[in-house]
Amino acid sequence: MILYFTGTGNSEYIAKRIAELTGDSLVSMNERIKANDASEINADGRLVFVVPTYAWRIPKIVEEWIAKTRFQGAENAYFVMDCGTSIGNAKKYIKQICKRKSFQYMGVSCIVMPENYIAMYDAPEESTSRKIIENANPVISKIAEMIHKEKVFPDVQSNIIDYLNSSIVNTAFYSFIVKADKFTADDKCIGCGLCMKECPLNNIRLKGNKPVWGKECTHCMACICKCPMGAIEYGKNSVGKVRYRCPM
Repeated sequence: MILYFTGTGNSEYIAKRIAELTGDSLVSMNERIKANDASEINADGRLVFVVPTYAWRIPKIVEEWIAKTRFQGAENAYFVMDCGTSIGNAKKYIKQICKRKSFQYMGVSCIVMPENYIAMYDAPEESTSRKIIENANPVISKIAEMIHKEKVFPDVQSNIIDYLNSSIVNTAFYSFIVKADKFTADDKCIGCGLCMKECPLNNIRLKGNKPVWGKECTHCMACICKCPMGAIEYGKNSVGKVRYRCPM
């Protein structure tokens, strides 16, 4: 079984590609998290978690959902993380999750995908994004083959910078950066409600036909990048930047 969490489509693309190659079923963690659904999941031996990298670890809301959910019949657990450059020392914390859930840790693999975190960085133009994804496809195929054959992923080595990024920097990221108070919608907004629908934490509501953000946010970038009118900004950080959605 493949479980994925996605903001702008990268992890969903990877999960679907792996499923095509392994025959595993797909489960959207977005849908379950949004519905506050932590009901039991019946797996057939293996679980494959496909997630983006948030500050050199898997997203906190995914960690929390895994902790609350019971997995029946699950033995082996693979983790596949898409990132812009690095997953840091994410394996340390994934191993802790596996220990708490009594999963057999089968390793973590990373796949470089187009940047989408426009709250801090620039997303590439579509032509560049397609090239990055094309380069990722052989890596996805190799990962899928290892999963299908029940092989353990090669170990990912970490250095001191990786340790610091996944610990101190990750903590600071959630404490000081992951907030929704900079999100606004301008006059291009048509009140379609797509941002509200896409938010996995139900943090957006419409007021006066415009979105209003609450205090819960995971910075998945779904609202700002999927807005059909380009009406949402994140303070001055996002002005003039490409909005990224997985083009494939």
